[in-house]
Amino acid sequence: MLRTLFVGDVHSCAVELEMLLDAVQPTRVILLGDVFNKGPMPQKTWALIQKWRCEAVLGNHDLAVIGAASTQPPRVPIDALDWLKSLPLLIRGGGWVAVHAGLNPEGETTEIQATRLRRWPDDSSKEHPFWWEVYRGSDLVVYGHDAARGLQDRRPHTLGLDSGCVYGGRLSGYILEEDRLVSVPAQATYRPV
Repeated sequence: MLRTLFVGDVHSCAVELEMLLDAVQPTRVILLGDVFNKGPMPQKTWALIQKWRCEAVLGNHDLAVIGAASTQPPRVPIDALDWLKSLPLLIRGGGWVAVHAGLNPEGETTEIQATRLRRWPDDSSKEHPFWWEVYRGSDLVVYGHDAARGLQDRRPHTLGLDSGCVYGGRLSGYILEEDRLVSVPAQATYRPV
C-alpha cells in the first residue's frame, strides 16, 4: 500500500524524524527543505535519509549549508552535501506540489520564491498578502518554511507543515493517501526562537 509522507522542516532533529518515520512506516518520504541546519544531529539525519530513501526540495537553510561549505568544513558529510546540491525546487505529483517556501501564484516560480517567499509579491511589506492567500491553482501545495505561524492547514489548496520542531515545537507530517496530519513533539528546544 502506497503511503507518501511529507515532512516539515527537519533542521537535523533526527530523533523526532526517526519517531515520525517509525510511526508512519511510509513507502515514500518527501522532506520540505531545511533539512540539516540549526539542529543537533546532521549525521544521524543523513543516515535516516539514506535508510528511508527520502526525497526533498531545496530550502533556504539548505542553500546556507551549501554556501558555508565553500569557506569552512561542511556541517554534513560530503555525500549529503552533494545530495543537497542536487535537490529540485519543486516536486510535483498527481494533484499536489511540494515546495519549501512558496509558489508564484501568477507564473513561473524562481529559486528565491521557492526557498524564501512568505508574502506576495515579496516579503518587503506586512501589508502584502501571504502567497497562499492569492494562490488559485488546483494542486494542493505542501510547504514548510514558516515556523512562526506554525501548522497552516488550508486544505485542499495549501498545507504548511513547519511547526517549529527545532524551537521546541513539533515535527509535523502529512500522509497524502490518508489525507491525515501526523506529528511528534520535540524532545528538546534545540535552538531558542
